[in-house]
Amino acid sequence: MTASHAPAYAGRVALVTGGSGGIGAAVVQRLVADGYSVGVHYAGHRPKAEALVESITASGGSAIAVSGDVADEEAMGAVFDQLEEAFGGVDVVVNTAGIMTLSPIATIDLDDLDRMYRTNVRGTFVVSQLAATRIRSGGAIINFSTTVTRTSFPTYGGYVATKGAVEAITPILARELRGQDITANTVAPGPTSTPLFLDGKDEETINRLAAAPPLERLGTPEDIAESVAFLAGPARWVNGQVLFANGGLA
Repeated sequence: MTASHAPAYAGRVALVTGGSGGIGAAVVQRLVADGYSVGVHYAGHRPKAEALVESITASGGSAIAVSGDVADEEAMGAVFDQLEEAFGGVDVVVNTAGIMTLSPIATIDLDDLDRMYRTNVRGTFVVSQLAATRIRSGGAIINFSTTVTRTSFPTYGGYVATKGAVEAITPILARELRGQDITANTVAPGPTSTPLFLDGKDEETINRLAAAPPLERLGTPEDIAESVAFLAGPARWVNGQVLFANGGLA
């Protein structure tokens, strides 16, 4: 490969939390295609993370698997240590890790609500806090919300409460990073064809949701990964924003 054809972001390093499957895995592959070395973070899916890393390295890319509870600051500090040791630093952090339990607000199990808050809110805080002090100048922090903060679908109340918090946190973080040349944005996907989204839905429900956007289809993990790659690399003038990647649904 000649220098003129080197990937655009060769030498940059990204951490993708929840990188072992669904949207996270697509983000990992998209950033690798741009030349990033990537830390593929996982919590409970080690074989999937290791298989993804093996596939990337076999194709000439650069990646390692890293593990830790996103809500545990010591565990995630160790993840940053691993990436710095392996690749020399961290430039981009993408928080795709999250959990979702659907239930009407009137009957939601409050233990489920606490679990979602721990991963989706505290986890985003922990990883963003570490990123704010450890990623290099010119870097980017990309958090994840959901288009349901706008569409307000029933049974999503607990989940949307956690993602509304993420949308509130991120522009404040962007302003607190003044002078460091680090952007902070949020991606809010619409209905996307992932195992998490499809689980428990019948064909009629899936078809109805697919028909809702003007583009009349479900999003793909690759669609969402394109939005992340934009914010991670060329979108240096986009900061403190929520990018709704939903085909025009809302």
